[in-house]
Amino acid sequence: MKEANLEDQYASFPEIKRPEVLKFLDWIHAQPHISDRFSEGEALHFFHACRYSMEVAKQVLDTNLTARTHLEEFFVNLDCERTEIRRAMRTVSIVPLPGATPEGYRVILAKLDDLNTSNYNFADVMKLYCMVFDFWMYEDGIQPGHVIVIDLKNTSLGHVARIGLLQMKKFLYYLQEAAAIRLIGFHFINIVPFMDKILALMTPFMKKELTTVLHMHSDLKEFYKFVPQEMLPKEYGGQLEEANVAKEIYYKKLLDNRKEMMEFETRHQVNEKLRPGKAKNASDLFGIEGNFKKLDID
Repeated sequence: MKEANLEDQYASFPEIKRPEVLKFLDWIHAQPHISDRFSEGEALHFFHACRYSMEVAKQVLDTNLTARTHLEEFFVNLDCERTEIRRAMRTVSIVPLPGATPEGYRVILAKLDDLNTSNYNFADVMKLYCMVFDFWMYEDGIQPGHVIVIDLKNTSLGHVARIGLLQMKKFLYYLQEAAAIRLIGFHFINIVPFMDKILALMTPFMKKELTTVLHMHSDLKEFYKFVPQEMLPKEYGGQLEEANVAKEIYYKKLLDNRKEMMEFETRHQVNEKLRPGKAKNASDLFGIEGNFKKLDID
C-alpha cells in the first residue's frame, strides 16, 4: 500500500492549513486508546471530511475507530485469504473507477456477478466493499467528494432476503456517522420492481442528509447526468473494461497487500481497556443521541 503523497494533497486543497492537521495528529497520538501509528495522511482524511472542524474531526475519528472495533462483521478479520472474503470476491464486482466527474468527484461501482443467492452474504460483501474503499482512499488521498453506485441488475428477492435489518442499520450508521468521506451521491441503477423492499430495509435508518443524495435510475441516460458515460465500464456504454475484469485488478491489490491490510485493521481500532473514562461497546454506538457527522450536500 502506497499512501497518497501529502504534498500533492495539500497543494490541491490550499485552504487546509497543515499546522492544524498536525495539531489534530498530536491530539490523536495523545489518546491512549488510539494507535500511535496513525499517520498524518489518515488524519487528513478526517480533517477534510469534517470541513476542517477540529472538534468534529475528533468526534468522527473516535466514532469511526470505535465502530471498526465493535462492528466485527464489517471491520474485523480483514485477511483477504479468508474463505468468506474470497467467496465475496467471486460474488460481486467492487470497482473504483479511474478519473473523476467534471466536478472532481470520484466514483465507486458495485454489481452482482454470481446470481446464486446461497453464495451471497451481505456482511461479507460489505466487509469486502469497505476493504476496497479503504485501500482506494489510502492511495487516492482526499478528494472533493465521492459517489457510490450500486447496480441492481440480476438482483433477486432471494438476495434481499439475505440482508439482515440489524446489519443494514449498522452499515448505514457507519456510512452516515463515521465514514471519512464527503458523500456527494448514492445511486441505484437498473432498479428492480421490488425496490420498495430494499428501501424498506434502508429508510428507517437514513437521515435527511442521505435521502437527499439518494437517486434511483431505471434509465442510464438520466444517470449519465451525474456520472459521465465515458467514465463507466463497457456494459454501461462507457469506455472502460468490463467491471468483472476491472475488479480482478483491484482484488489483486488487496491480495498483494494482505499483511498491510491486516496492519491497517489494527491501526484503525481502539483499545477499550485504555480509553479514558467508560469503555464503549456496540450497543453504545446505536444508543448515541444526536449526529456527530452530517453528510455534505453540495
